[in-house]
Amino acid sequence: MGRLLPAGVLVVALVAYFIASDPLELSCLSGITDFQAQYVAVPPYNPLGNITRDGESRLQGAEIVGQGDVFGPESIAFDGQGKGPYTGLSDGRVVRYDGPELGWTTFATTSKRRSALCDYNHTPAPKLDYEHICGRPLGLRFEKTTGELYIADAYFGILKVGPQGGLAEPVVTEVNGVPFKFCNDLDFDGDGNLYFTDSSTKYHRRQFFISRLELENTGRFLRYNPVRKETTVLIEGLRFPNGVAVSKDGTFVVVAETNMARLLRYWLKGPKANTWEVWMDLPGVPDNVRRNENGDFWVAFHSRRSFIEMNSGAVPWLRHLVAKLPIPPKQLFPLLAPKPHALVIRYSSEGQVLEVLEDQSGKVVKVVSEVEEHDGKLYLGTVLFPQMAVYTLSSGG
Repeated sequence: MGRLLPAGVLVVALVAYFIASDPLELSCLSGITDFQAQYVAVPPYNPLGNITRDGESRLQGAEIVGQGDVFGPESIAFDGQGKGPYTGLSDGRVVRYDGPELGWTTFATTSKRRSALCDYNHTPAPKLDYEHICGRPLGLRFEKTTGELYIADAYFGILKVGPQGGLAEPVVTEVNGVPFKFCNDLDFDGDGNLYFTDSSTKYHRRQFFISRLELENTGRFLRYNPVRKETTVLIEGLRFPNGVAVSKDGTFVVVAETNMARLLRYWLKGPKANTWEVWMDLPGVPDNVRRNENGDFWVAFHSRRSFIEMNSGAVPWLRHLVAKLPIPPKQLFPLLAPKPHALVIRYSSEGQVLEVLEDQSGKVVKVVSEVEEHDGKLYLGTVLFPQMAVYTLSSGG
């Protein structure tokens, strides 16, 4: 009965919105249906076949590290000496795990304006209202030649910090004179160029749920040349671009487009250089993408694609209306968010499914934001929960 009341309120609010809305405003909604055919074209089937059954509960064998000590470990990295994992938290810090005795150590911060407001990592949930003050480090990558850690902070852009840590300094914070609103992930190619995503030019990260709900298309994929200090927009008009991973041979970059449940491939070399294509449709909503030493790609999924996720793109005006309802996002999110269901998939560089790991009930591993493979183990980040999971791969994995 407890779940019926909010749903009823939602229906009533929708009806009220229709009645109260200006007809001109409603007619303008037709302008957001231009992507309808493209979105619906994502195939509503499971491309994994029977392979899913083999891994449906294997992630329940993962070990939980830092339960309650870290909140929202979105991205994971190891330095050149194998130390780590390093991860960014909801309170704006980048921390490093120094073993069971020392635990987590603060390594870096991204904000100069840190105050008592930022000391909330041990609370039951992150305080999104303070993210623009404290910072929110998302994607992490070490630059191998210098040992510097590069950070995609959702609010402060691309930053870097030296091997000893401390306050990160800006690298690139704007393009064409306009500051970034939602930097998300990053990776380097062999020539030192930095590729990164700006998930939205309309919304900040603390408004990510509305951005996803609207399916708005202001996201971009960019390149920063550190020698010329030039930033170039490579793809624009994306719907929540997220994870970034350069292929092992350096011929292409994989970009996760979250709201379209697909991976894009941007060619760096060869006859298709400087062009992009849809590489593959996915069975879930992707977050980050990470390449392992063999050149395979681990894709972390925020969730499987639900019936609503697959079909609501055909009625974008409805999603737009829900986003405009006078209901706080904190109340909408529990109503519309899928149940915790961990899903990670390893793809070959040719796009073949090699391995699928799940915790379908979310008993141990819940929402996965990133998969980092290191020394025979998978380190699983989660942007929504206070834990990191470590899964030991089998000898054949």
